[in-house]
Amino acid sequence: MLVKKLFLILFAALLVCGTASAEDGLRVAHVDSKLIFEGYKGTKKAQEEYDRQVAKWEQQANLLQKELAAIKEKLDKQALMLSDEKRNELEADYAKKNTELKEFIDRVYGRTGELITENEKVSAPIIALIKKAVTEIALQEGYDMVVDRATGAVLFWKDENDLTKKVLDYLNAR
Repeated sequence: MLVKKLFLILFAALLVCGTASAEDGLRVAHVDSKLIFEGYKGTKKAQEEYDRQVAKWEQQANLLQKELAAIKEKLDKQALMLSDEKRNELEADYAKKNTELKEFIDRVYGRTGELITENEKVSAPIIALIKKAVTEIALQEGYDMVVDRATGAVLFWKDENDLTKKVLDYLNAR
């Protein structure tokens, strides 16, 4: 998920739309943001950080599910032996734990959940670094525009206009 999200954000940041004729002397370069992202050593660290947080959330969700299952099992096995008061108490505990689990899942995995926030927190610095590196190298090399081949929008490119390796080397040298 992190890779896809970063890829889409990077594409949006790098793709510059415009028209110009050959007389304008427009110099266009290209990069493959997927290769840059995958080859950048900072991505691995960010992915590991993200994966650790996701594992913590999964652990919490599993614990809540186990607690819910234990209450359900107790209710199912002891239903006939429990007093009405004790059964009502267990049913209330079950309902409370079920609500807690649903709220946790929504808070973490929902459309605006912590998972997305964490992804953005981890990916934003990488996206900024890649964009800055592309910009610096494009300016140093005298390019007017840089497009991203990884999007599939570029149908032809000359290898001599490929800045991918230069950007990746620049980033990994930092």
